[in-house]
Amino acid sequence: MPYYHALSLILCVFSMFNPWQGHDFNATGCRDNYTEAILYPLPWDENCRSVTQIFFQITLALAHRAKASKQPDDVERSLSYIRYLRGLPPETLDIEPISLKEVHLGALGSHADLGLGDVMRDIEEMADLCYEHLLDFDTSPAVASTAIKFMAQTVSNQLLKIEWQGPSEKVVECFREAKMRLPEVHQVSIVLARCLFRRFKVTRSDEDHEEGTRILEEVVAFCGPGERKSQYHDDALFLIASAAHARLAVQGKPETLEQAISRARTYLSTASLNHPGRPQVIKLLAGLQMVRSKYFGVTRGLRDARSRAVEILGRPSFRDLSLSVSQARSSGSTFPRAMEREYITALPTTYYLTDTADIEDAIEFCRLLHASSHSPLARHAAMALGHQLHESFERTNNIEYLNEAISVLRDILDIPASQVHFVVLKRISHSLITRFSLLYDRDDLDDIMHFSSMAVNHTDGMTPDKFRIAWAWAYLARISRHPSTLTAYDSALSLMQDSLVFAPTLDIQHSRLVEMRESYEQLPVDYASYQVHTGQLQQAIETLERGRALIWSEMRGLRTSIDQIRAANSQLADELAAVNRELETLTLTVSSDSGADGGPDEVDPFGHLVVRQRKLLDDRDKIVLQIRALPGFDTFLRAPSFDALRFAAARGPVIIINHSNWRSDILILLHNSPPSLIETPDDFYGRANELQNRLLDAQKDLNSEPEVYDDNLKSVLKDLYELVGRPVIQRLKELNIPDQSRVWWCPTSVFCSLPLHAMGPIPSDVGLPRYFLDLYIPSYTPTLSALIETHKPGMRTYDKPSILLVVQPDEKLPNARPEMRVIQALSPSVATLIGETATPPAMLEHLEDHRFAHVVCHGYLVPERPLDSWFKLYEGDRLSLLGIVTSQLSQAEFAFLAACHTAELTDGSLADEALHLTAAVQYCGFRSVVGTMWALSDEDGPRLAGDFYRSVFSGKEEGAYHYERTAEALRDAVIKLREKKGIGMTLERWVNFVHYGA
Repeated sequence: MPYYHALSLILCVFSMFNPWQGHDFNATGCRDNYTEAILYPLPWDENCRSVTQIFFQITLALAHRAKASKQPDDVERSLSYIRYLRGLPPETLDIEPISLKEVHLGALGSHADLGLGDVMRDIEEMADLCYEHLLDFDTSPAVASTAIKFMAQTVSNQLLKIEWQGPSEKVVECFREAKMRLPEVHQVSIVLARCLFRRFKVTRSDEDHEEGTRILEEVVAFCGPGERKSQYHDDALFLIASAAHARLAVQGKPETLEQAISRARTYLSTASLNHPGRPQVIKLLAGLQMVRSKYFGVTRGLRDARSRAVEILGRPSFRDLSLSVSQARSSGSTFPRAMEREYITALPTTYYLTDTADIEDAIEFCRLLHASSHSPLARHAAMALGHQLHESFERTNNIEYLNEAISVLRDILDIPASQVHFVVLKRISHSLITRFSLLYDRDDLDDIMHFSSMAVNHTDGMTPDKFRIAWAWAYLARISRHPSTLTAYDSALSLMQDSLVFAPTLDIQHSRLVEMRESYEQLPVDYASYQVHTGQLQQAIETLERGRALIWSEMRGLRTSIDQIRAANSQLADELAAVNRELETLTLTVSSDSGADGGPDEVDPFGHLVVRQRKLLDDRDKIVLQIRALPGFDTFLRAPSFDALRFAAARGPVIIINHSNWRSDILILLHNSPPSLIETPDDFYGRANELQNRLLDAQKDLNSEPEVYDDNLKSVLKDLYELVGRPVIQRLKELNIPDQSRVWWCPTSVFCSLPLHAMGPIPSDVGLPRYFLDLYIPSYTPTLSALIETHKPGMRTYDKPSILLVVQPDEKLPNARPEMRVIQALSPSVATLIGETATPPAMLEHLEDHRFAHVVCHGYLVPERPLDSWFKLYEGDRLSLLGIVTSQLSQAEFAFLAACHTAELTDGSLADEALHLTAAVQYCGFRSVVGTMWALSDEDGPRLAGDFYRSVFSGKEEGAYHYERTAEALRDAVIKLREKKGIGMTLERWVNFVHYGA
């Protein structure tokens, strides 16, 4: 009230000295005609100086009244008067410039807060004024500090509005200048960081986010240990945690997830217990731990996350919230900021609800809020509503819930495509796919294709989520013959490998594969079948190579040869070798998820692991790009082309069996000719599945009733010959592949568990029954690239190799010692590890010194955990698959794994990944490996080993390396074993042995 009286008094005095007569004026404020007159430029004299001083007092009083009354008319007029005064020549003013700037700042702040014009223009004008203060050496730091604080408060008020896009570069630069000149004014640092974070949501610029975080960390560090914390200390910690969570929502990267978890824990361990942001950060941390569990299977710290979040936040009364929304809507007023914040806080809790009544109340609240406006608040409500409605449909099967979910999510999409968040696309795609599976509406299908394409190509989002969407898109596109089928398949295949390395370690990668096994197993074979259907045989072979043995392919890429790179650029070669070594070490780390939940400040080893892996991957990508820029290296580490893959058939044809429900085919890869296609009957897919089931069921009787198993195996081999063997043999003859030629099997899916090398008997009018291995010398390869790797150049020699013999006899392996003596008698260069010398470290160390290795011990499988398959060595010490792959043996040539289950796939593992001991030994560098498909009969060891090595060392294949003789040697030894007379010689004993590699 005093300002009103002062204003009236000043206006009365001013009217006595008013040099412009004839204009209406009253004590309630200047009318438009007066304003026009006072703003009209006239000549000035000394008398005018006192007039402007009085006018300044009027303006000051009006500005104060405007600040108190919040009346738009007062604010507009005071700002007009100030701008007029500031436009006068400085020599005509008898007013302190600083005072005028301060009043100007206040008027602009009120103008912006009320949203009376262009808010950005007002704030930029404030920035100009603050710049004047900051750059004016006559202005005291206290005055400059007051000015920039006022501007910071105005910007803070705007940042509370969720629809505001953020400040301009001019405003940001002004705050940067203020921070540099006034480093102890933490309010400015806080607001600057918030501006950068708000801008990050629009620009997706890491630089903005990282700069904002650095600024806040400086605020946190301003107080040393033991000192009294700044009032902004906790606010800075809270903003760091919140911004890290927002960055995850934008980028969807594993490292941003771990950084967000770390930031939240830092806040909870450091900030004051009574800081108002604590409940929100506890809720954020619980949500982040749930995300981590979903993508990595890490459950430590997750315990009771949902209930804890709801308990900490409190379960809001959605009925009361709905009532407040209805009242605000009926009054026609906008939501006050405090109410907006309450709604924003309540919305996330809807995702944790489990009680049906609570969910229904939450749905009604979200409906009202969604219908209230077109602001971002309404979009947040639509997101929560879409989720709850879909969940309600899942519980009730009431399709009206699903229809409404799709409708509200569509409303969010009615904005520019660049502003559509990935999560919205993911949710609407999921809901549309669900509805299409029920109604088969063509309109839904077109929308699925459209939204799936948008989601897959979106800059945001988690890679595994994109892969799931791409896989569903490809399936539906093909089933409906949509023109986007090829694009969808290609998108899905491109995301497949990326979704694997999304996880940091091999064990988690395998868990991810198993969790999503349907898509990982089916996508490559289905895509290849589509390419075969459209006549693209070469592309089908490329697809199968890209989509199989993903773990081995990724690991093999870390051991790629750098010799040629070194000749072109030694520095890049060294950098790549170094980062590859670190990545391999990290990837082979065994993740631990044991132990109780740690405190919020506990160091998180898994988080460090993820962040380190992503940093290494980024470094590696940059190095690879530089290498590809070198002449002749443009295809370095790219998916191999067909022309490169056909080299796998340089020593004989490779028979690829593609097992897909769409269509199954057999492709024969030849070195100098186009692929040869064998089309299969319509029932091929089902018959193959039935054969695998029969074999797996029969294996249960292997130990208890070997005769029963033998009969079942005989039946499987006979039917397998009819299904695969007969057409393959016929085609090989048509291709003029001579009998006794080397051939390689490269199977997919169920065929990875079927003994293709032993198919038969082959009908014949004369002689004993013959099997496939009687006609050809068969080997296996998990991928074409793995076979090509066995042909790589190296320091090979025709000299007789030395053998590392590892033997661990026990009461169940009475023939282990006789087998050892047979091998020792056949070669003078045998180094033997037996008993206490046969330990895992000793074995791995001595493998470096020998080209051949022969292992006689027990082999074990761990169901659903193939990476834990192991050899039993001295006193039960385990040499696991993971332990084996740490070795890198440049001179290794051949390994005979005379142990059980070394080439067998465990239950729960993916067939096309070939995660067994034989493949692991081959990965280490062995060019050829003999393994076993199931349990090994101990009594066969000495005879088979003797026949095998006599054949290898016979010298009958002059000009061939010894490891290249092993496939034929195994075949010959197995035939002799098969011909053995006597009780107990069953079919499975000779079928058991398989050869991998060169």
